[in-house]
Amino acid sequence: MRAAAVVVACLVGAAACASPPPPDPPPPPPAARVTVDGRGLILDGKPWWPTGLNAYQLASDWDVNGGCGAQVDLDAYFSSLPPSSLTRFNAFQALALNRVTGTLDFAAIDAVFAAAERHGQLVMPVLSPQDGACGNELYKDRAWYEHGWTTRRAPFAVSYRDWVRLAVDRWRVSPALAAWDLLGEPEPGVCGDAACSLPRRSCPPDSAQLLRAWTDAVGRIVRETDPRHPISLGLIGGDQCGSAGDGYAQLAKSPYVDVLQYHDYDEAAWLPVRLGQVTKPILVAELGIEAGSCLPLPERAERVDAALTGYRETGAAGALLWAFVPDPRGGECTYDIGPGDPAFDVLARHGSY
Repeated sequence: MRAAAVVVACLVGAAACASPPPPDPPPPPPAARVTVDGRGLILDGKPWWPTGLNAYQLASDWDVNGGCGAQVDLDAYFSSLPPSSLTRFNAFQALALNRVTGTLDFAAIDAVFAAAERHGQLVMPVLSPQDGACGNELYKDRAWYEHGWTTRRAPFAVSYRDWVRLAVDRWRVSPALAAWDLLGEPEPGVCGDAACSLPRRSCPPDSAQLLRAWTDAVGRIVRETDPRHPISLGLIGGDQCGSAGDGYAQLAKSPYVDVLQYHDYDEAAWLPVRLGQVTKPILVAELGIEAGSCLPLPERAERVDAALTGYRETGAAGALLWAFVPDPRGGECTYDIGPGDPAFDVLARHGSY
């Protein structure tokens, strides 16, 4: 009788018994600020020739993680940059592991994105290193590119594949995000000793095909999670295993690589070759010129100025210096670029937006 009464009541007051309407769908994420146009980059709808720095230490936070060098005052760093600069930094899983619990803790990398947003700056997170530095200190060999990237390896909480999904999903909506860098300086070689030293390392003939297949697989994960932002790969651009010769051009043909890279520690010896092979943007993502005890900082700034002028003339899409550190070793010959270095003025002159 009670059930019948409920049915009658619902028939009389149908509106009161109807299911509530479904919630409104969440608003779509905003459009990506950075896009690709031929060989160049676009920021907020305008041509952009980005300049900036590699600042690999930004996510070091000794209260959270094991660190990667000294801690950086994030607000001081981002406020010191010219407007609309680009910073490439380490967003490795190792820096998202709580040093006490060993569990995932995103606070340190979250802080980098938040500081960049506060100061209107752009970042390109590197999701993992080739050599294991500031990570698990294990070199990534051929077996890793074949299957190891899908398997969790201590001390990590998840595999590289799952880290990519987590990272991209977490930070894809940040207005500071310029592009994703899948991995720094990939080389799928075969190690001949425990340290995978270069003299004992070999490169099988199919290494270019393997690196391309791996890039496509990882890039597909990124694109499925974040279809808006460009994807880059941290290629050195010389004769490295997997990208030597025509391998660089084969990687450029991947539908999941939008921006190529060149790392210049050789006076751009290979850059004209690479620019002649591809029709996509090539960002000089690392320019390293040593200074300190071996070269006065103002003279290094002059060399940086000449290098950036050359990059523009040859058709590169922008340039980032290696590398900012909060505690430069002025008495040694290093790539260190500290606060107040005259190279900052050069970046301000060359960056355009």
